[in-house]
Amino acid sequence: MSNIRMDKILGSRRFSNYWWASIVLMGGLGFFIIGLSSYFQQSLIPFFNTNNIHFLPQGVMMTFYGTIGIFISIFLWYTIILNIGSGYNEFDNNKGIITIFRLGFPGKNRILKLQYNIKDIASIKVFIEEGLSPKREIYLKMKDKREIPLTKVEKLLNLSEIEQQAINIAKFLGVKVEGIK
Repeated sequence: MSNIRMDKILGSRRFSNYWWASIVLMGGLGFFIIGLSSYFQQSLIPFFNTNNIHFLPQGVMMTFYGTIGIFISIFLWYTIILNIGSGYNEFDNNKGIITIFRLGFPGKNRILKLQYNIKDIASIKVFIEEGLSPKREIYLKMKDKREIPLTKVEKLLNLSEIEQQAINIAKFLGVKVEGIK
């Protein structure tokens, strides 16, 4: 049995982020080009008639919304390219250390690397909240009452998967699990 467990964390390179970045870019470009078409009073999109759109006020608003959409899309693609939020959770029983590593935005805090002593872990806490915006999270609960999140931001795991993941981490670390009923 290995004394090191590593859980990879998927960052912003998820299908849903690629999907939304693409959709927002296409929508933003569409609005922007239609706004420009109304300004130049010439259809810049061959299959779309823009003669009925006046530059004031419709064209200005279309150009504005298009510009905002393009900027939002650039931000989304930026987070995808930099893979914001990706990293790993490493549990090393040999050294007695837990390492939480994540990538952030460029700057002095680009790399987040937190290390905790396994002896300081009181338990693994499972937090489940159902409702309109459900949450299913796993935390490292420290002896000094701090709670450090371990779960991925990916898709919502079903109850048995999140419980099994928490139980596996707790067994590996030799601590109890709380929050599972």
